[in-house]
Order: sequence, then structure tokens, then C-alpha cells
Amino acid sequence: MSLTLQDIAWHQSVGRLIEQLDRPGFWIALVRLLEQYVPFDSWVALLFSDGRPQVFAECPGVDGGPDPLFKDYLRGLYLLDPFYIASHERNSGGLFRLAEVAPECFEQTDYYQRYFRLNVVADEVQLNVPLEGGRTLCLSLGSRRPFTPEEIALLGLIQPWVAGLMRQRLSFEQELMASPPPPAPAWREQLEAAGQKVENALTARELEVGRLMLSGCSSKEIARKLDISAETVKVHRKHIYSKLGIKSQSELFGLFLKAQEA
Repeated sequence: MSLTLQDIAWHQSVGRLIEQLDRPGFWIALVRLLEQYVPFDSWVALLFSDGRPQVFAECPGVDGGPDPLFKDYLRGLYLLDPFYIASHERNSGGLFRLAEVAPECFEQTDYYQRYFRLNVVADEVQLNVPLEGGRTLCLSLGSRRPFTPEEIALLGLIQPWVAGLMRQRLSFEQELMASPPPPAPAWREQLEAAGQKVENALTARELEVGRLMLSGCSSKEIARKLDISAETVKVHRKHIYSKLGIKSQSELFGLFLKAQEA
């Protein structure tokens, strides 16, 4: 079996990346290599854990500075991210597509309309490397158009190489790896404070139902995830709305956003 010029170029590029593992520009070098094979418009390398995501590197915003929408993501919108939810439900490695992790009603959610559609735009893939302690090292690639089957196949082919490089890079990210992640937002109290004063606080189950609703899960999907009936889900939704003094899922999302600002 003979090597093609493209094969040789790939192996040479990986060799150069290995030499850059201990250098500050590693993540940018990795992204630029991937761009030679698969076009994308945005990217971020981060660590999912029980706290807020920790960012290793990210692409700049439109004006060259930090992306304000991504700041909103780190403050708390990540709790509605299908990739974040999937990483907690099954901490496994590999290449994951948006279509594989997004819930049934994802494109109808306020999260999609007011964040994802504006920040990522159309499609996203994520390369996951599971770590100890339930953490996941992630490289997310966003695109203004759907990734083609050929591009997905190519990313799947090179995914073991990329995952290996990402894992090796952690030896040189000791400062971030050693620091505890910022605590996740305690949005139950904040959500209630942003709504009307209530005598009965949201229960843990109601809070989880509310989060899954906002992430785009249908009543059937929530019932399956929580091992309850769809009718019970509807009862929980009714109680959430009543306790918070709201009448719609959009109002619930509005309170969720206020909670992140608290």
C-alpha cells in the first residue's frame, strides 16, 4: 500500500504539532491544521466538569475581542447546551454531531433562537476526551452551514489522532487543570428571586424538569430521562409556572437569563 501526498502532509503536520505540545500556540496550531481538511467558522477548547466550563482557548469575536455571547454561555447558558448535557449523561469519548445530541424540540427553544443560532449559526461537532472525575476535554467546531457527510467522515477518521494530541496537551495545562472550576450557578434561588415571591420553593425535580424543558426536550424525552410518566412531567411544568408566576416557556427562559446576571 502506497502513501499519497495528502497522507504524507498529514503525518508531517501531526509531527509538527507534537513538537508544539508544550508551547502557548498549540490550540491555534491544532485548529489551523483541522481547517486545512474541514472548513468551520468558530471553535473553542474547554473542559466540562461539575462546575462552570473552563476555557483553554477560543476563537476571537467579530471585532477581534472576546465574544459577548460566549460570556453569557459561560455564565450559565451552558446548562442548556446539548453537548454539555450529553457529556454528563454519558461521559464517553469520540466525535459527536449536533444531530446526535440535540433534543427533539431544540430548534424551537429560546436557547437556540437567542444564542445558538446567533453564535454557532447552523451546525456544530465536538471531539470529546473523557477524563477522571467525570470531566470531559472538548474541542467544539461551529459552522454557518451543515457539515457534509464527507466532512464528518473525515473528522471521524482523524479523531483518534486529535484526541491523542488533546490528551497529551493536558500535561502542559497544569495551571488550569489544578485550579478548581468556578462553581455552577445556583440558579434555583436566583430563578425564584427573579420571579415573584413564592412561599413554596421549586423542588429539585421541578428544577430538573425546567432545565430539560429549556434545553428543548419534549415531555416524552423528559419522562424517559427522569424515568417518570409524561403526565407527571406536565404536572411538574404546571407547578413551575404557578410557583414562578409565569405562563410560558419563553417567560421561564427570561427568568433563566436574569438568574445568570444575578
